[in-house]
Amino acid sequence: KIMTANLGCVIVAVDGSEESMNALRWALGNIRLRSPPPGSTESPGHFVILHVQSPPSIAAGLNPGAIPFGGPTDLEVPAFTAAIEAHQKRITQAILDHALEICGDKKADVKTQVVIGDAKEKICEAVENLHADLVVMGSRSFGPIK
Repeated sequence: KIMTANLGCVIVAVDGSEESMNALRWALGNIRLRSPPPGSTESPGHFVILHVQSPPSIAAGLNPGAIPFGGPTDLEVPAFTAAIEAHQKRITQAILDHALEICGDKKADVKTQVVIGDAKEKICEAVENLHADLVVMGSRSFGPIK
């Protein structure tokens, strides 16, 4: 069933999981965005594919300064962090490439946005900053929404 409304901005949060990609497929197939008549000053609706990248400290799962044996030294920490950041950028690009491939033959206006931080907070911030009308996310069965 197609959802029709005066939707100007729909955020689809993707994290690389199949659930999030299925949510994107569902959104593209079931949501009809605003399509103003010719001559209208209203802008047409668009989708924003949002990916929240973890900060390097979270991605590493550790704080290098807290490792007593065998961890990076103070001199190695910047290189260690840079390597994690480069790895995360490659993962993010792969996620966005996959999402844009799904959008491929759809006639929707799709933008992408990457933010770094805690997913819960950053998705809420994006909703406010982009004045989103709707947020679509996959369900990963983590239990009740926190």
